[in-house]
Amino acid sequence: MKPDEFSNYRHFLGQSQRNLADLLGTSLRSVQAYEQGWRDIPPNMERMVLYLLYQKQLGQKSVEPCWKIKKCPIRWREKCTVYKYRGRGPCWFVHGTFCEGEKRRNWLEKMETCRTCSIFTRIMKSNGC
Repeated sequence: MKPDEFSNYRHFLGQSQRNLADLLGTSLRSVQAYEQGWRDIPPNMERMVLYLLYQKQLGQKSVEPCWKIKKCPIRWREKCTVYKYRGRGPCWFVHGTFCEGEKRRNWLEKMETCRTCSIFTRIMKSNGC
């Protein structure tokens, strides 16, 4: 996640830097450093911001599971942690998820895939992001 995205998402969520720091369980200085680009945004912070955006969307309407929308074959579903536990997403929040039957090597590779996913981009756009 880039610093300007982090800042835009915070504004969209309607949070001050201090409030977002409290929600993320981090310090105000950390949030300021993420937004200024002085520190890289750790995966756990990115994941939590994306989760908050998802929760905001969920409050607005029902969200179908991605495997239904994408019509994933059963062989892909069987590898998916979110499917196994009948979650409705967000799959990008869960480590160990597979997309289109393939496991990603690390968080950055996973998020590169997520950012091109039609489900992820639809949710982000519907949140005004």
